[in-house]
Amino acid sequence: MQHRSVNDVMTREVVTARPDTPVKEVAALFHRNDITAIPVVDDQGRPLGMVSEADLLRKEAVLPDPEGRYPGRWLDAEDRARAEAETAGGLMTSPTVTARPSWSVPEAARAMDKHKVKRLPVVDEAGRLVGIVSRRDLLQVFLRHDAAIREEIDHDVLGQTLWLASGDVRAAVHNGVVTLTGRLPRRSLVPIAERLCRAVDGVVAVHATLDWTEDDTEPALEHPRAYRAAS
Repeated sequence: MQHRSVNDVMTREVVTARPDTPVKEVAALFHRNDITAIPVVDDQGRPLGMVSEADLLRKEAVLPDPEGRYPGRWLDAEDRARAEAETAGGLMTSPTVTARPSWSVPEAARAMDKHKVKRLPVVDEAGRLVGIVSRRDLLQVFLRHDAAIREEIDHDVLGQTLWLASGDVRAAVHNGVVTLTGRLPRRSLVPIAERLCRAVDGVVAVHATLDWTEDDTEPALEHPRAYRAAS
């Protein structure tokens, strides 16, 4: 079993800015390319920071109204300097949280969630920009067809990982929701099967109604018999 990687879903042709790119040109890059953020890179193509629409909106938000009144929002010295910046280097958010092409999609999702960002520049071993991955890119796994999910579960989870005979456990998939039915040789395999299926890209949830032949979670009985898992 293997998750899709950042390399599988990232955008390789990345629009970038330089630290000395004027703010007006940054806005034009957004407009021409229908994007909402760009990495700012140095001469070696290494990300220095990110500039987003939110950064440009901050400049608008601190402008006085026609009567000369300034907005009530208070900005600290750093935010004030960024709001008054004239170039991408002054406007950008730094340092940049980056990803590697070899990261799995869940790894990238965890990084985005932890750092509260919407996109990650992707860098190689030397720290040079090779792509960018967004929330939308990571959510592509939920576009997988039910048939592809079921095939992966049948082959990779039930067959190659749990080594179950064909037909022992059946997987049905509808709208990404997996339903497992059938019989496992041991009760301890029930949560393992559920966890492995949940880890398949595109799975939304797993419901299992599984029997087992041996209850290896309890002390051995004098006369073993089949048990049925609680639904």
